[in-house]
Amino acid sequence: MTTIIKENDLTQSIADAIQFISFYHPADYIQHLARAYEREESAAAKDAIAQILTNSRMCAEGHRPICQDTGIVNVFLKVGMDVKFELKGTLQEACDEGVRRGYLDPDNKLRASVLADPIFERKNTKDNTPCILHVELVPGDKVDVQVAAKGGGSENKTKFAMLNPSDSVVDWVLKTVPQMGAGWCPPGMLGIGIGGTAEKAMLMAKQSLMEDIDMYELLARGPQSKLEELRIELYEKVNALGIGAQGLGGLTTVLDIKINTYPTHAASKPIAMIPNCAATRHAHFVLDGSGVAVLTPPSLSDWPEVHWAPDYNKSKQVNLDTLTKEEVASWQPGQTLLLSGKMLTGRDAAHKRIQDMLAKGEQLPVDFTNRVIYYVGPVDPVREEVVGPAGPTTATRMDKFTDMMLEKTGLISMIGKAERGPVAIESIRKHKSAYLMAVGGSAYLVSKAIRSAKVVGFDDLGMEAIYEFEVKDMPVTVAVDSEGTSVHKTGPREWQAKIGKIPVAVEEL
Repeated sequence: MTTIIKENDLTQSIADAIQFISFYHPADYIQHLARAYEREESAAAKDAIAQILTNSRMCAEGHRPICQDTGIVNVFLKVGMDVKFELKGTLQEACDEGVRRGYLDPDNKLRASVLADPIFERKNTKDNTPCILHVELVPGDKVDVQVAAKGGGSENKTKFAMLNPSDSVVDWVLKTVPQMGAGWCPPGMLGIGIGGTAEKAMLMAKQSLMEDIDMYELLARGPQSKLEELRIELYEKVNALGIGAQGLGGLTTVLDIKINTYPTHAASKPIAMIPNCAATRHAHFVLDGSGVAVLTPPSLSDWPEVHWAPDYNKSKQVNLDTLTKEEVASWQPGQTLLLSGKMLTGRDAAHKRIQDMLAKGEQLPVDFTNRVIYYVGPVDPVREEVVGPAGPTTATRMDKFTDMMLEKTGLISMIGKAERGPVAIESIRKHKSAYLMAVGGSAYLVSKAIRSAKVVGFDDLGMEAIYEFEVKDMPVTVAVDSEGTSVHKTGPREWQAKIGKIPVAVEEL
């Protein structure tokens, strides 16, 4: 018997799923992260996880995005061969309309991050379309749908290799994970695809991220196959690297590792690895012809009683309106600060335009002298908000602009997430500046520290425009101090040595 799937049922179900995953973490993620919080011994990592858990509960209660990067949408359809779609256009167009509705919902408008032309104009489509659609024909009379919203910070850390058949998967993963840095916002999960062809390995890695996190249960019952043995081995050894939450050093870097395999050519061993970040977002539903899918919200009892708040005893309060280069130079690596006052924002497109304007001798729209810049692209505000969720973007992408900004604009400090590369660190050291890290995965929590927001430059860039934020007690950590010491190097090194399962070279200590 043929099942009829109406276009609006598919479209509205996708729209509802996009809204659902924007503010609800999967319960399995929360449960595993709560366990990681309980066992964490690194103070910096424990504080970061507390911010992520607090942010997660706030988003579930307030129905606002977990992360300011609300992702690029992946839709996986398994279409039963006894299904008939009633569509006016293509399946891609129907799914894109679902994305459009989901992202433009006035009650919880999501950030549009998709650019139409990846090479030249890179103009924002303004509704986050198109989605990435995968369709598989299967027996049956239903449509199985998985919807995920993948953030750029984690997607950018995707790795792929064509190994030799005799090469070790474990060795490759342990060599590759440290190269990913912290821009994927650990703790999260790693999806690994092995076999098939290059594109098949990538697809398997991405699909594995849709699976429930079950490492705690797997460890409790023990492995029942060689693949489960490999998952456990990689889980234990990746965590033994000591990278920790946000790359600050600690006991938990991954909550789970998933592996999918497929037959491959005798000469080949393709392997792909894709991380899921602290904003793990995916939903699963089935369409059977009866109407729009219904998604069941998690219970607030799924969240642990963790409520992060500023600690005025441990953190230094900083007035951004009177900040001097001398005060910046006095900050110590790993020191926690609470920022109050006015800061500017700017990310990739703004930095490129500043570079071009300076090269032409043109005057910038704002004066950066003795100012701090926050690498962020916020979500639009709704209702009484002054700004939507506004967590940090990956600072490494701004490394090539750092010396220009410190040398030519009068900028004295920067805020972002993840580590800085050697070029940026050297520039920070040379100019006696500092890089501050905010927690990726706590965008809604951070936004509550922002008391006012206005665009002051490059309005045409949308979420990449230059804003001026006025903040009160915004939490950050000194990640690179004026001497060039990076906690993203010292923290993981210290915790790798403490965990003691993987040797640390003497020259690294």
